[in-house]
Amino acid sequence: MSADFLPPKSDIVFKLLFGDERNIDLLTALLKSVLDLPHSEYAEVTIVDPHLLREFETDKLGILDVKVTTKSGNIIDIEIQVAETPELKERIIFYIAKMITEQIGNGQDYDAIKHVVSIVITDFDFIVGSEPYHHKYTLYDRENESEFTDLVSLHTLELPKLPSKDDDTELYDWLRFIRAETEEDLNMSAQTNTQIEKAVGVLKELSADERARMLYDAREKQRRDEASRLKGALREGEARGKLEVAKNAIKAGIAIDQITLLTGLSREEIERLQK
Repeated sequence: MSADFLPPKSDIVFKLLFGDERNIDLLTALLKSVLDLPHSEYAEVTIVDPHLLREFETDKLGILDVKVTTKSGNIIDIEIQVAETPELKERIIFYIAKMITEQIGNGQDYDAIKHVVSIVITDFDFIVGSEPYHHKYTLYDRENESEFTDLVSLHTLELPKLPSKDDDTELYDWLRFIRAETEEDLNMSAQTNTQIEKAVGVLKELSADERARMLYDAREKQRRDEASRLKGALREGEARGKLEVAKNAIKAGIAIDQITLLTGLSREEIERLQK
């Protein structure tokens, strides 16, 4: 992405763009391109929490998903993941379950539960072995072609799988905007429809906003720090593993030269372990 523009696929930029009540029309247009809900549902779209919260005393940014309710009370959560996350599928299922259980208060019946929808946009291949960029999952028996309930649905949208050729859908146009990495990409996406043209304009305004850039920079620093800590932990774990292998090899009477080949440790390190 050009230095002049913040990348739409950054989770913090996505939140600033689509999680702002002033841009509810943009969020609604995006949701319509993904979901097959009746159009009447979008007559009253409410963002549950339009603010960027700080969940901890540190500078860690919190709640970067966008949760909304529709006219009849359906709950939709949309998030974007720019990097592969361990146990992402399990976390998604947990959060869907949480959206269901949060609806039931003391004394309420189960019939109070409304439809919950999770939309997950990824900047990596998420559904391995399947080419389409859009998948919809429900509680459905494929063998007997029977749906158990329509109360739960999950949509996955994978940016890397977006084909180079336009498939003439509004969803394709929105994902091309979200995936944009250059000014040319943005300008091309702005030509597809008036709502995306407006989104490009809002993005340019955000890119010129000092607070938005500060939040983006803080988010990127957090991401880099987390990646560094993870690499450090992996290296530490790998080193401990080599030491354990070497200790066991020494106990088994294996020659030092063979242990160095096995573990990658130096002769001096192995001799220290022998002592």
